[in-house]
Amino acid sequence: MALKAFLTLAVCLLLVHQTDAKNDAPCQHSKWNNGFQTFSKRHIRAGMPESLDHNEWEKYIRNNGGCDRPTQSFLHPKDLDKVKDVCTNKGGKRFQENLCISRQTFTFVTVRSEPGTCGIRSVREETKHLILACEVLSNQCLPVHFEGNPRDLKPDNNAGGCQDPESKDEAPSFRRTWLWLLSALLCIVLYMRN
Repeated sequence: MALKAFLTLAVCLLLVHQTDAKNDAPCQHSKWNNGFQTFSKRHIRAGMPESLDHNEWEKYIRNNGGCDRPTQSFLHPKDLDKVKDVCTNKGGKRFQENLCISRQTFTFVTVRSEPGTCGIRSVREETKHLILACEVLSNQCLPVHFEGNPRDLKPDNNAGGCQDPESKDEAPSFRRTWLWLLSALLCIVLYMRN
């Protein structure tokens, strides 16, 4: 009987935790304190090769880490302030969940390598709108994740600004609260039956 109660409680805790695992709107408090540092380390590195030469990029990635990632995108360090602006009303619009899309295009380098190696398959310069996950760290909304934009999507003129609380995209937050409450209620009912 005790084992059954323990398993029920464990499943319930997992359900409750899962419904609250990811922010569903941009510029909410982050659950990951070093998200911006990780984003910067992966995507806005100093000393990037100036050319699209495969050998230079392989050496760069091998020396700076990232051989385990088959696709990587690198933004120019000079664009750091404009990249941060994507997570503001001035530079970004709401896209979906915790993602914002830049109002302007950015030029960046995308490197594709063989999985598990640093062998470079392609190095391409791209110019697209950035799609970034934006979360609040130290009272500032900052990018924490670079989302690919393979279909070259553009911002919706009717979408609210990245930090706009009046946006029509606020509904998911309400839905997440109800999912959490339903999960908690299910857990209580299951626990009481045991």
